[in-house]
This record gives sequence, C-alpha cells and structure tokens, in this order.
Amino acid sequence: MKILIAEDDLKISRLLVLELEYEGYKTTVCHDGVEAVQAVEQNRFDLLLLDVMLPKLSGLEILRRFRKNDRTTPVIMLTAKADVTDKVSGLDSGANDYITKPFENEELLARIRVQLRKSKQEDTESESMLTLADVVVYPERHEVYRNDQLIELTAKEFRLLVYLLENQGHVLTRDQLLQHVWGYDYIGDTNVTDVYIRYLRKKIDHNASASLIHTVRGVGYVMKVVKP
Repeated sequence: MKILIAEDDLKISRLLVLELEYEGYKTTVCHDGVEAVQAVEQNRFDLLLLDVMLPKLSGLEILRRFRKNDRTTPVIMLTAKADVTDKVSGLDSGANDYITKPFENEELLARIRVQLRKSKQEDTESESMLTLADVVVYPERHEVYRNDQLIELTAKEFRLLVYLLENQGHVLTRDQLLQHVWGYDYIGDTNVTDVYIRYLRKKIDHNASASLIHTVRGVGYVMKVVKP
C-alpha cells in the first residue's frame, strides 16, 4: 500500500514516515502543495494524507483538484485547526476523514486502516472479473492469474484472452478475432491471430494441468474446459 504524505512540518512528516513504514506501508513525502499535486499526477497512491495549511497550495485545493479525476482513493485531512467550518469544508470537498493535530499515532493508523479496508471492499464489489477453471482475469486492472500465479501479457494478448473468455464455450473464427482485437481496418497478415494464439497458449496453458485454448480445425478457436 502506497501513501502520500503532504506535510510541511518536517518533524511531523518524519514521524509519519517512520510510523507508516514500520507498519509496512510505502510512503512518498511532499512539503508543499505544488509538489503534492505533481506527485498525485505522476503516481498512483492507495491513500492520501493532506495537511490543510500547506505552502504554495492548500490541502483543500489539492483535494478539490484530485477529486475531479479520482473519486475513490481515500483522503484523510491533517490540520492544526479544530474549527467545525474547516472540517465541513474538507468533507464537502471529498475528504473521507479529518484528524486534528496533535493526534495520537495509534488513532491515525486506525483511521488509515479503516479507510483502506473500505476502499478495498468497494473495489472488490465494483470490479468485474472473468473466470474459467483456475484462470482469473481482472479487466480493469489488466491482470491475469492462473492457479493464483500472475501472468504477464502484452496488450494484444490480453485483449485476445478477454474476448475468448467473454465467449467461452463458443467457437470464434479467425475473422472474428481479427476484427475484435486488431480492428475492422486492420491491414496485414491474417495469420496474426494464429501467431498470437500460440503466444497466449505458451503463457496460459504452459505447465498447466489442462489446456483451455483449443483449435477447431477449419473454423477457429474456442476457450473451454474439456473434461477427460
């Protein structure tokens, strides 16, 4: 889990890094608002800790900009202010939680765990998944597993696999595969489907207990479980 810490107080930021990394989190520290904006634009974080009173750009402004593109990553605001108006402003801008300095480390860690748990649960509930036997594909994450082992695929291999899985049990012709994966306007070797099926088999079926990608002679390919 990667956490961004946007905090201009060096003592507090060092303490946060020590506590969070001791708990197993990876941290990135920014000491002003502009640096924090650049960090979230260039990296993906699982949670943001934003101090409200940052130099150059406030934590609230960072939050407003961040929420235009990302409405799901949890954000916890850190502030020395205990004014209810500030808390309401932060929550209305999309903050998930708010903690006032000085705070106990254990309380902050507990709040972080709660937000990460909620985020993971929401991702799991909303995430689509394709399965066949021991193959699991997460289209949004571009991840493929067989027997719980991550398999690295190229973009074309991944798209081909997803199309086969979406139509599992149905024979797909080479023309169908070509049009769906490479596009209707593809100009090139029509045998490219055979080549990529071969690549895919090496990665998906290699050393597996059973082959899932099958050739139907004279027609095309099908992905299914063949019972012995």
